[in-house]
Amino acid sequence: MSSQAPELPQTGERFDDADAALARITEIYEANTAYLRERFARYAAGEEIHGRVHACYPFARIRTESHTRIDTRNSFGFVPGPGTYATTLTRPGIFARYYAEQIRLLLRNHGVPIEIGVSNQPIPIHFAFPEGIHVESDLPPDRLNRLREHFDLPDLAHMDDSIVNGTYEARLDQAQPLALFTAPRVDYSLHRLRHYSATSPDHFQNYILFTNYQFYIDEFVRFAHEVMSATDDPELRAYRSQYEAFAEPGGRITWNANLSDRAAEGSAPARMPQMPAYHLMRADGCGITMVNIGVGPSNAKTITDHVAVLRPHAWVMLGHCAGLRNTQHLGDYVLAHGYVRDDHVLDADLPLWVPVPPLAEVQVALEQAVAEVTGLSGYELKRIMRTGTVATIDNRNWELRDHREPLQRFSQSRAIALDMESATVAANGFRFRVPYGTLLCVSDKPLHGELKLPGMADTFYRQRVDQHLKIGVLAMELMRQPGLERLHSRKLRSFTEVAFQ
Repeated sequence: MSSQAPELPQTGERFDDADAALARITEIYEANTAYLRERFARYAAGEEIHGRVHACYPFARIRTESHTRIDTRNSFGFVPGPGTYATTLTRPGIFARYYAEQIRLLLRNHGVPIEIGVSNQPIPIHFAFPEGIHVESDLPPDRLNRLREHFDLPDLAHMDDSIVNGTYEARLDQAQPLALFTAPRVDYSLHRLRHYSATSPDHFQNYILFTNYQFYIDEFVRFAHEVMSATDDPELRAYRSQYEAFAEPGGRITWNANLSDRAAEGSAPARMPQMPAYHLMRADGCGITMVNIGVGPSNAKTITDHVAVLRPHAWVMLGHCAGLRNTQHLGDYVLAHGYVRDDHVLDADLPLWVPVPPLAEVQVALEQAVAEVTGLSGYELKRIMRTGTVATIDNRNWELRDHREPLQRFSQSRAIALDMESATVAANGFRFRVPYGTLLCVSDKPLHGELKLPGMADTFYRQRVDQHLKIGVLAMELMRQPGLERLHSRKLRSFTEVAFQ
């Protein structure tokens, strides 16, 4: 049993309007974090503190005695049955639109008010600084040693993923969870995102591309700066004007010259972070973020563990793979419709017997994007793209061992491609209820003597990266068109699911 769920006060303020509820959440959060920052500044300046400095997160709670709900089309926005459901909340500056939507759906579906109040879950002092601060660096040794005596510090007991993993069990006197993540878990990931990506969590968009090669990032940066540049062509200007700015690591922001004459802000970091992120931003948050996750399933799990708290509308893996069939050619595309999870990093969180199914809306968007960018369709499209199983492995040098045994498994699974990240990204999408997809490009065929050597790789990069990136961007734009509810498949929801998407 997890200790995630905090004890909540018996009563809160009742609201039947989502905007009013959001305003109260914001008021509580801003007041309590401001209080913590002010008291810490005084402590760091040498002022003596007697006792503990304590402030808590806001909470949202709903109580219902009915099984019915008005709208049964969405896969979220309702509780599974009579009872009390609650969650702690954080960073309304980032999540305002998200919180308002979730609360509005609850009010509409259940016809009972939402309660907002101050929880008993303390805000760790580190998390009271949304833009990040290394608290310890501002304190002399004697004050650092007494920090825990006066301020609440991050506590891993309140940050586990038992709700997401379906293993959380509330006590009889506790409310059931209303959201997948508690406020401390969200805050932890927001700070980790800043660390790994060198960009603000505020800049992350709802549609996310992950890649395992810097070449794709270089092309995305080139494309984004082109979008930010002014044009007199009416059609091109209309397209570019949907994106208001482009954010890069270090806080570098370029504004769209078709919308504003603001000069670029910020500068590149002195050194690149582990997993740099780039954001082509829209005013509604439905732009495109691209992250270079580097090589390996561990990186893939790490970044998706943290991006998931932002509740993106979709994420897609766009990278290279080894083609396993002799009928494939370098530069061919692979659209994954199944995965062999030989990466093992998620075995403890999502058992291997759990299937990771393809999601129709994502699959259709990716295939349509390939067709539009390449100009091919029908039987001709099959000449450059195959749909099939992708195997993800945790050993980059699997070719150097006796590989008869893994090859037998891959053959039995009908795998057509092998990489080190895709199954991890997809499985964590399934686990976190984030729509996912994979479109890979064959960059080598180790079983057929076509190894990823510099000469072969350079030719491939010149010919395919630009086209592959265009396909990924177009697929995200296609998924954005019909409406948010289409993507949030019931395939991703469990028997008794939380209400918040």
